[in-house]
Amino acid sequence: MRRRLVAVAAVSLALAGCGGEEVVTPTAETVQGTLPSAEPVTGGDAEAGKAVFTSQGCNSCHTYAPADATGSVGPNLGNLEADAEKADQGSVEDYTADSIRNPEAYVVPGFQPGVMPAYNELPDDDLANLVAFLTQGS
Repeated sequence: MRRRLVAVAAVSLALAGCGGEEVVTPTAETVQGTLPSAEPVTGGDAEAGKAVFTSQGCNSCHTYAPADATGSVGPNLGNLEADAEKADQGSVEDYTADSIRNPEAYVVPGFQPGVMPAYNELPDDDLANLVAFLTQGS
């Protein structure tokens, strides 16, 4: 009988800890400090950027008149300035560079997230050239 009472007491104590009123998560309520920001992309060569656009296969997914590209999987890159304004993430150059390196940072409405690969391994000079090419009219 004593064993049964000890067992019932143990189960009761264990159950008493379950079903609390508050759910605790490891998410911080506040963040102290700032997140590092990417260096601005400047000084690219638009003509060299056209070659990067083609060699990286951007033309297969995006429409962009200066490259005679007619892809429809991704957004029309002729609208970069308007998309950058909607994203509200800095200049059109910063938005463009970030979209190349981190395409999930802002997905243009009407397009699926997770489709564009991140071009993290693209050398900085190629990125600068590509940004110069894509923003040459901005």
